[in-house]
Formats: sequence, structure tokens, C-alpha cells
Amino acid sequence: MLLIGNGRLLTRDKEGTYFENGAVVCDGGLILETGDYCTMKAKYKNADFLDARGGVIMPGLINAHSHIYSAFARGLSIRGYNPTNFYEVLDGMWWKLDRSLNVLGSRYSAYQTYMDCIRQGVTTLFDHHASYGEIEGSLFALKDAAEALGVRTVLCYEVSDRDGVEKRDAGIRENVDFIRYAQKENTDMVKAMFGLHAAFTLSDATLEKCVEAKPEGVGFHIHVAEGMNDVYDSLKNYGKRTANRLHDMGILGEKTIAGHCIHMSPHEMDLLKHTDTMVVNNPESNMGNAVGCSPVLQMFKKGILLGLGTDAYTNDMLESLKVALCIQRHNACMPNVGFNEVSSMLFEGNREIAKRLFSVPLGALQSGAAADIVVFDYKPYTPFSNENANGHILFGMSGRQCTHTVINGRVLMKDRALVCCDEEEINSKTLEVTSKLWKALT
Repeated sequence: MLLIGNGRLLTRDKEGTYFENGAVVCDGGLILETGDYCTMKAKYKNADFLDARGGVIMPGLINAHSHIYSAFARGLSIRGYNPTNFYEVLDGMWWKLDRSLNVLGSRYSAYQTYMDCIRQGVTTLFDHHASYGEIEGSLFALKDAAEALGVRTVLCYEVSDRDGVEKRDAGIRENVDFIRYAQKENTDMVKAMFGLHAAFTLSDATLEKCVEAKPEGVGFHIHVAEGMNDVYDSLKNYGKRTANRLHDMGILGEKTIAGHCIHMSPHEMDLLKHTDTMVVNNPESNMGNAVGCSPVLQMFKKGILLGLGTDAYTNDMLESLKVALCIQRHNACMPNVGFNEVSSMLFEGNREIAKRLFSVPLGALQSGAAADIVVFDYKPYTPFSNENANGHILFGMSGRQCTHTVINGRVLMKDRALVCCDEEEINSKTLEVTSKLWKALT
């Protein structure tokens, strides 16, 4: 049994319960109770104690869209890489990287990504993986790293036609094998989806094959209209816009995540709402790739379920939250929009997305919910309460202020030190892998 207390407790439950000096008690991977710190301390005298030291105690953060394979691009400079459009970004950097990535590289990419998540208070990661250098077993390598560290995760493999039929079919098999594995294990630590790259790299024949191969009970995870490539390809080759094509092919639905959704017509947004498809915005990546601004404000008005991801541009969800607000205000030329929407995406939307995959409730500190708890070293110098906490988080907090991370009731980081692994050993082995990889790329 573990008691985390002596800090400002944001439960994020339906009632918006807040304790100026609170505590949360967990046991067996689930939360038992929340309450006043002194009361909980007296009631659970024998519980192990984690001292928040006056910081902010809150539910672990959820990243609804990322790419573990991109971890090894940090600091990478590929000779001749000077992209002038989105396709050149993909072909010159990301596809070149994943074509050189083997299972060992995938495993250590996962270790580094998951460790960075732990450091920044991210307790659940939805990943969209690609490693065309070695496909078979790659999702299982990611799963092994997640299990070794104790991180909650959702995995899929990025099927694409870009490297031919053999690689496409291997990607389909990897998805199917891992989905069946995850369904058989049926744990709330590892879940699976069926990954698809983007419509412009997927023929109708491939989409039909994927729909036929996908086991029951899971949805797709796909990039939608991230760049104009998707729009032009769909209109030119299929006579319809991207979301219309995906709808007609049976890809959209309540269990499917549509990443990005930037170049969307009002009718396409209506399709997303009608099919109850989940949408995940990735603002920093969209700005970095110069692909545009997702019509988040319009999609909110239509009642579409919207979440927030990073697309691996960062692992800091609070950093992504800040950028989400800035790009929406900049795009609208209005300084009074977006605050409620972007906060809702991270703290409510991501929780609802997770609810469609996990049986245990995530994103709230309440009895029976997952014991995914983080503590941030934040000492406000203005009044702090549940009513204005999002303002403090947006303008005063960052992922690197996380001091303690608990997932499934297990302490993974304490006083900013990872206690779930030998970080130096993992870093040393990772450097061996990346040194060989970079020689092949540059």
C-alpha cells in the first residue's frame, strides 16, 4: 500500500474534487481513496509514504499519439537533407530512419522514449511504430521495454505501400500477431490497435486487405490529412476527399484514432462526428513540418472527441499543451480562444480516448481508478485552486518539473531519479546501437 501526500491534490474526478493539502492512497495497482492529508495519514498508518513536499499531485498524463522509432533522430543530421515540403520531410528523414531500424534498435528506442515519458509525468503512451528495416517482432520489442519499465502503452505497426507488397504484408502480420497477443493477455498495461500510415501511401487494395485482416474488437490508428499530399492523392486518384475515402473503405469508427486531421472540409468533420471517430491533435509537429493548423475549434463545435498527442516532437505533454493554445490563437487571430478546448483535449479528451481501450479508468484520481499518479514541483505564488489549475499548468508548469511518477501503483521515479531501471546501463547500450545506425544513415 502506498500513500502519496502533502501536496495540492488535483483529482480530476467528475466532481472536480480538490484538496489544498491532500493525499491519495493506492494498493494493487488501483486507487483506494483520496482525501485530506492528515486524515489519510492517520487512517493508513502502515502505508509506504511518498512525500510530495508541497508540490502538485495529479493523475498521470496520457500521450494519445507518438512515434517511438523517431527517438534516434535526436541530433541527427543527414547529408543533403533540406526538405521544402512535407513529402520530402517524410522521405528524407523519417522513412530513411525507419528503413535502417531493426528489432534491437526498436527496443532501445522504446527504452529511451518510455524513460523520457516517466521523467515528464506521462504514464500512458499511444504509439504508432515503423521499422521497415526489420518488421517482425518489432511491436513485441516495444512491449518488452514497456513491461520492463512499467509504463502503460498502446501499440500498432504502420502499414504502408511505400516499400512494396512484401513489407506491406509483413506490417499487416505484425499488427495482427500483436493484436491477438494483447487480446489473449488482456492486461490493462498493454493494448493494441491496427496501424496505418496515411491514405496517400495506401491503395484501396491495401485498405481492403487491412480491414479484412483486422481482428474484431480493435480500431485503426491512422494519419489523416496531415499534409496536402493526402488531399491531392485522394481527389486525383479516388475522386473524393481523404476522410470520405477512409469512411467508404470502413476505416473510421468509434475505436479508430485519426491523427492530425488538418486539411478537413466541414463535411469530413461531420463524417468524423457521425462515425464517432477519435481525433488527436499534434500541434508542435504540425508547426515544425509546416503542414498547417488543425481546425480544433470547429471540430469542438461539432462534438468530435479530441485528444492531444506529440507526434514524438517532444515527450512533454505540458509543452504540447502550451503550443496547442498558441497555434489556435495565432490561426484564429483571436487572443481569447482555445483555452478551454486545449485543456479539455489533454485532461478530458485523452481520458475518454483511453476509456475506449482500457477497462480500468485512467486520467482521474478516484476510488477504483488506475494508480497512475505524478507529482510536480510547483509552488504557486498566486492563488491556486481547482478552478484555475489549468491556468497554472499552462503558464507555470512543464514536464521537467515532475519529481515522482507512479504507474499501476509502482514507483518508477522518485525525487527525479528513475528507480525502475539502470539508466546508465541502458544509455550505454543505446549509444552502441545509435552509433552503428548513424554511420549507416550519414
